[in-house]
Amino acid sequence: MTFQIGMRISPKIGAEGIDRVAAWAAEAGLDVIDVPYYNSEIKETLESHSLQVGSIDAIGSVGQTKLLSMDENKRGDAVKTVMTQFSDIAALGGKTVFMCLVPEDLTLSREKSFGIWKETFPDIVKHAEQQGIFIVLEGWPGPAPYYPTIGCTPEMLRAMFNEIPSRHFALNYDPSHLIRQGIDYLRFLSEFGERVSYCHGKDTEILRDEMYECGHLAAAFGPKYDFSEGSWRYTIPGYGEADWGKIAVRLDRLGYEGPISIELEDHRYWGSLEAERQGIIKAKEHLEKYFK
Repeated sequence: MTFQIGMRISPKIGAEGIDRVAAWAAEAGLDVIDVPYYNSEIKETLESHSLQVGSIDAIGSVGQTKLLSMDENKRGDAVKTVMTQFSDIAALGGKTVFMCLVPEDLTLSREKSFGIWKETFPDIVKHAEQQGIFIVLEGWPGPAPYYPTIGCTPEMLRAMFNEIPSRHFALNYDPSHLIRQGIDYLRFLSEFGERVSYCHGKDTEILRDEMYECGHLAAAFGPKYDFSEGSWRYTIPGYGEADWGKIAVRLDRLGYEGPISIELEDHRYWGSLEAERQGIIKAKEHLEKYFK
């Protein structure tokens, strides 16, 4: 099996500018770059380095989104904005739009957000179908203590896919978020694998001593590490609980054709350009054992 390997752009790498990002990524042997937005300049830059665009962040849908606002006017404006973005991306040949559905009001229950989503998203997904765009949902559960994101658990995803069965409403498979929630990341592929249109290369280490201290709750006095809440921490692939060999076999059986895009959120490889580059390289080397 051979899969492409890519990356989301981390802060210090991104600060170099898209030309330097693309040049370094190509030199490092990456195939795909995820971008926060897409235009003709970015398209030309990536193509000049023989790179492909991966996922493109939906406007206003990576943090708290007005697509799930209680205010109908705000929702309407957000829908128009994201539909226009879909059309612009499609015109440039882009296919994959990345969304994380965190409501504007973090205290809003997932059940109430689901009710708003049912009213808002049928038109969005219909437009995505017309434009040949695939929406991929991120499974980050959102910030403590409310964890308000919809689309981060099998319970919610089952309900969402029942409402909108379109394959253009799809998943970004990221085992790190499943592992930290205690969800079987391989069983998840058995149930929802056919809806996976994108994949992140990120992992989670369960911290056993910290688990004794605070269980599954966020640490009362703050976590010991960045990219952690106490009993777990995000890592690059190879340092967490995920068996990437088993993931690779299952994705291959499913006929998955997208990349494995490294999302760097590991405190050991953070804070400097050199550290971020080292983290990307180490993650790539581990993933290549199974995906190349």
